[in-house]
Amino acid sequence: MRTPIIAGNWKMNKTYSEAKVLLDEIKNLELSENVEAVVCPPFINLALAKEVLEGTNVKVGAQNAYHKDSGAYTGEVSVAFLKDLGIEYVILGHSERREYFHETDEDINEKVKAVLSHGLSPILCCGETLEEREAGKEKEKVKIQIDADFEGLEAKDFENIVIAYEPIWAIGTGKTASADDAEEMCGYIRELVREKFGEDAANKVRIQYGGSVKPQNVTEIMSKENIDGALVGGASLEAESFSKLVNY
Repeated sequence: MRTPIIAGNWKMNKTYSEAKVLLDEIKNLELSENVEAVVCPPFINLALAKEVLEGTNVKVGAQNAYHKDSGAYTGEVSVAFLKDLGIEYVILGHSERREYFHETDEDINEKVKAVLSHGLSPILCCGETLEEREAGKEKEKVKIQIDADFEGLEAKDFENIVIAYEPIWAIGTGKTASADDAEEMCGYIRELVREKFGEDAANKVRIQYGGSVKPQNVTEIMSKENIDGALVGGASLEAESFSKLVNY
């Protein structure tokens, strides 16, 4: 059985002061112990999140990392730094990183390997644009990303990998892929892992759906066989909403 995982990607939201208020609220929530809950605040709030959530079952993830451990890389944060802080997850390859900061699949592959080498779990994002979906190229796009981002990995790595399928046209737009569309693509991603890394890897890897997930649609999305969780943006920025997602 794969443990469901609901991860809140705060993106570039919540100042230190605002984050403390939200984290204090999350700390006092009654959250299902059968679902893995993760919050991913901006770098500046990670230490605060670890401190406030100490003793709860809510885990803390980062939104990005650099693949080098240390050195003259001004403005970057390494996986080694995150590990020392007790961070457990790192979101990689989000469409906003790919689009706005021009991260390539080669960049993301280096980061995936770095995260795994330090014993942390990558949440690897993949997904197509609206133009690609309308042209019937959504599976082609996702296959290119999965092949390149996981190049050089081994089957055993997938015990610690989470894949987040996020159709770009559904992120922050209010549009959501239908539960059936999301299930079809998540099933396809699992098949890609099976073909390249074997049955055991395919059975163990957890696959999330992301893209305008909210309390109103999370139950239907989570009912699907190949969907093991959700990567949530806006709906994770309020404690009550986050609670409803985790307790779906």
